[in-house]
Amino acid sequence: MRVVLAEDLYLLREGLIRLLEAHGFTIAAAVETGPDLLAALLEHRPDVAVVDVRLPPTFTDEGLQAALAARREIPGLPVLVLSQHVQQLYARELLADGSGGVGYLLKDRVFNAGQFIDAVRRVASGGTAMDPDVIARLMQSRSGSEPVQRLSPREREVLELMAEGCSNLAIGARLTISDGSVAKHIANIFTKLDLAPAEDANRRVLAVLAHLNGTPSPLS
Repeated sequence: MRVVLAEDLYLLREGLIRLLEAHGFTIAAAVETGPDLLAALLEHRPDVAVVDVRLPPTFTDEGLQAALAARREIPGLPVLVLSQHVQQLYARELLADGSGGVGYLLKDRVFNAGQFIDAVRRVASGGTAMDPDVIARLMQSRSGSEPVQRLSPREREVLELMAEGCSNLAIGARLTISDGSVAKHIANIFTKLDLAPAEDANRRVLAVLAHLNGTPSPLS
């Protein structure tokens, strides 16, 4: 699996390279600026891009903008964003096209190699890997909408875990409830959010994220 990596801090970049290579990934390119990232993505068309948001020359949003520009040229290009802060605008832009293959992790909340590698693989396969804080911010921004207000506290918990990309089994384990209860809560969530039901887990997550993002559901 080929990766294009963008990180301006030398030690962190080298550490990520070694970590990814140790888990069987091939580094197609490792860059440190926004323009270099866009060029590398268009040239190598990797299986996944791992991208810091703030890159030279201005350290604002060059990394994300380069990834978004590449994604417009290469529809569905998987992008995993690494950031030190929750930026709702960045998350919304990344989720806007509803095509999947997206992730947003906070650097100081990646606690082990397994968590990071799992996120990279999930995004590369077309899934999602969203930090709970990012999901919480998106939910907060939509909390005043009538559909979200219909949800019970437990349904909100299930919704957050769905948006993170958790399977029914993982949701049940996290909340200590049965598979049947998880399925019932998910059915209620889709009814209350006016979303079409879907058996495919990835499309289900995309529908939830689309709702939180305030964009049309890919299932509607």
